[in-house]
Amino acid sequence: MKEIHFRPITDEHDYQFKVKHIREFLEEGDKVKATVKFRGREMMYQDAGWKLVEKLKQDLQDLAVVESQPKLEGKSLVTMLLPKPKPKSKSGVKVAQNENQPQRRQEV
Repeated sequence: MKEIHFRPITDEHDYQFKVKHIREFLEEGDKVKATVKFRGREMMYQDAGWKLVEKLKQDLQDLAVVESQPKLEGKSLVTMLLPKPKPKSKSGVKVAQNENQPQRRQEV
């Protein structure tokens, strides 16, 4: 499991950089824990954190499934993302079966 930390006021470039890393983790098959950390008076602006998490879910919907909905744990807003299962192709199964069989030579 990988964890990425955000702040409620995260600049767009920083956000895109972190999303790029999350995409890499998901493509490798890792779970990702996305955490928005609030400090001090930032707790008054929880709506910015919720919007950030919703934006994150929208940006990663092609690669990720939300395992646990966002929830506030102390001064952190936490959500878990799982990689979407890859569709199994039938042709890949046939190739694997053919590799196990001995090859036959055809005489012409």
